[in-house]
Amino acid sequence: MATAKDVLHDTEHKMKKTVEATEREFSIIRTGRAHTSLVEGIQVDCYDTSMPLKSLANISTPEPRLIMIQPWDQSVVGAIEKAILKSELGINPVNDGKHIRIAVPQLTKERRDELTKVLKNISEDGKVSLRTARRVANTEIEKLEKDKLITEDAKFAHKEDIQKLIDKHSKEIDKHLEAKEKEIQEV
Repeated sequence: MATAKDVLHDTEHKMKKTVEATEREFSIIRTGRAHTSLVEGIQVDCYDTSMPLKSLANISTPEPRLIMIQPWDQSVVGAIEKAILKSELGINPVNDGKHIRIAVPQLTKERRDELTKVLKNISEDGKVSLRTARRVANTEIEKLEKDKLITEDAKFAHKEDIQKLIDKHSKEIDKHLEAKEKEIQEV
């Protein structure tokens, strides 16, 4: 049977994972700057399987608005180009036979506003996950009290600890959101 300490530990672990997942989703959102995380996760169909781009090539940003992809095996250049075109990034790769260059266009005002809304939705999804973890933890704490494994005072103290965890992790998500919004709004 889980103890109150186990419940708190598990809840904190779930909340940290939620913040990390939210941060990962933020990193996928394209700003006006070139960033390797924009293309690293694109799945490329080659060698009779689907592989992430980062396991097939060296990805770099030699200039602020340019992503350079250098495949380790030249035979996959076409497959990489096709995967980038199929992705929903709205970017056009330039294939010279050995490398793929991607010029990252500057964002329009409308696109920036649209991306800000997307970021807010991702942030809210993260916070919903945090609240779900809190609800589950509170239920487990109440069950421990009902089973007479902790006192009523301990139940309230643990619920307070759980609330402190959600406050802390919500602030982290807000901080990441603010940084990403600032990055998007830069011209």
